[in-house]
Amino acid sequence: MLVKHLWGLYVQPKDEWIDIDTHHESLLSVVVSLLFFALIPAVSAWYTATVTGWKLGFGETTYLSSSSATIMAVAMIIVSITLVATFAIFVQWMAGNFGSSSSFTQALELTTYTAAPIFITGIAALIPVAWVIMIALLVGVAFSVRALYTGVPVIMHITEERGFIYASSLLTVGLVLFVASMGFTVVMWSFGLGPQFVI
Repeated sequence: MLVKHLWGLYVQPKDEWIDIDTHHESLLSVVVSLLFFALIPAVSAWYTATVTGWKLGFGETTYLSSSSATIMAVAMIIVSITLVATFAIFVQWMAGNFGSSSSFTQALELTTYTAAPIFITGIAALIPVAWVIMIALLVGVAFSVRALYTGVPVIMHITEERGFIYASSLLTVGLVLFVASMGFTVVMWSFGLGPQFVI
């Protein structure tokens, strides 16, 4: 079901959202899907950081210690799940302003599948080339934005016009959450929780 939804959201997003809306998943099922998605970039980055290493420019290949990479991967998973769950809280909280209502499970389902393309591009972290990862991330963001705009009217049962405004508001919230997570990362690194390189 998970793979079917992912493929459908890429090739025919509106029809797939209708199918998702018709066959809602349980909260546990959505959480398991979210965990699976969050594992993709974390595991990919861990492998590259500890096994193949990163090479920026013409310098030497850089590796992270296994313990440092593991801590950062776990932190990445926790932050990813927290961001998507927080986004779902905003989806549910803002629903009334657009003539809609939703359960938290429904909101989390929307945000999980909306964020899925970004998580999937985490596979690109297996290729330790910065520009490849950036292009993959931009493609993932583009598909996620499309998924958001096509999914909101369907899942929230509102008109396309209201859905557009609702999705635009949510996109702003998403950007704020992303910037906040970057700021949090900088603060954590300043407390000595940054990466430990292997020389």
